[in-house]
Amino acid sequence: MFVVHMTSAHTRFDTRIFLKECRSLAELGFKVALVVADGLGDATENGIFIADAGASTSRLNRMLRAPRRVFSRAVELDADLYHFHDPELLFVALRLKAMGKKVIFDSHEDVPLQIMSKPYINPKLRFIVSTIYSVIERYIVKKFDYIIAATPSIKQKFAQFLPNVLDVNNYPLLNELAPEEGEAAVKKNQLAYVGGISALRGIIPLVNALDLVEANVELALAGVCSEADTKLTMESLPGWRKVQSLGFVDRAQVRAILKESVAGVVTFLPAPNHNEAQPNKLFEYLSAGIPVIGSNFPLWAEVIESNQCGICVDPHDPASVARAIQFLLTNQDEAARMGSNGRQAVLDKYNWEIEREKLVSVYREVLGEEAC
Repeated sequence: MFVVHMTSAHTRFDTRIFLKECRSLAELGFKVALVVADGLGDATENGIFIADAGASTSRLNRMLRAPRRVFSRAVELDADLYHFHDPELLFVALRLKAMGKKVIFDSHEDVPLQIMSKPYINPKLRFIVSTIYSVIERYIVKKFDYIIAATPSIKQKFAQFLPNVLDVNNYPLLNELAPEEGEAAVKKNQLAYVGGISALRGIIPLVNALDLVEANVELALAGVCSEADTKLTMESLPGWRKVQSLGFVDRAQVRAILKESVAGVVTFLPAPNHNEAQPNKLFEYLSAGIPVIGSNFPLWAEVIESNQCGICVDPHDPASVARAIQFLLTNQDEAARMGSNGRQAVLDKYNWEIEREKLVSVYREVLGEEAC
């Protein structure tokens, strides 16, 4: 069976879309293509054809024009099933469904909640925009064959009015970031932060915390900050002298950073779309065998504390973050124990190999057992 994944907002080698879902399906014998909109041209990687719909010049240009370009490339491919990943493609997917195609919506975020925290939307308009989107989403998704949710909370939202919904969690690939068997882990006095950087993701309190840590420490900051004001602020703080700003790094570099780090940091600030989120980086830190310093949201605390794999902190409070950093740097045997616990938790339950079977079960239901 021929399956096409579609995205207008993500990169062509997005971890969830390409590395996990597309590659898993290709390895299981599906013919797989991925439509992207990045301007890098058509290509074939790991047996997956990547069809480029062209880059956008701005966020607004992407939201208004990229869906039509993605639709055009998707129709050219004439697949049996279309699996799309962005809310701006809802109407495109509806057109594909009207053409008699099987369609799956992969909801990475609770979009109405996410809108409530968008910095580029006027705060006075966020509730209105969120409500309008929620009404549209609720109407349109009923037309699709299945909804895949990236977290249990997103699944619960859709399950209130849809029978065909399943959570396929964005857990890490088992061996992608883990040290090789027998490979010695030489640790630096280093913390790791991997991913997008923003004020809402707690970068300002984190940099302030570094200035309060008595032990020698450096933060390996791997990611891009798209907020100019936040970038200027964090670089002006005293704690910035302890930051190694690496910018965007590839997956091999991520592995190398985590291998050398004593702990990984994910101290998002409270927000409507954060409290029930499952940040990919949290589980990637565990997969690499290092403890997590994470926000004290109840859902996150359940993962971190029940598995004894890190320390929960008040993300608003630099002193709380600094105490956790100081403890792990000065108690590295305990840090290693927590890291080992986290790695075991990934082996037991927080891994993509388990989630892949759930993905395939959805495809079996939509396409029929004989097609899978």
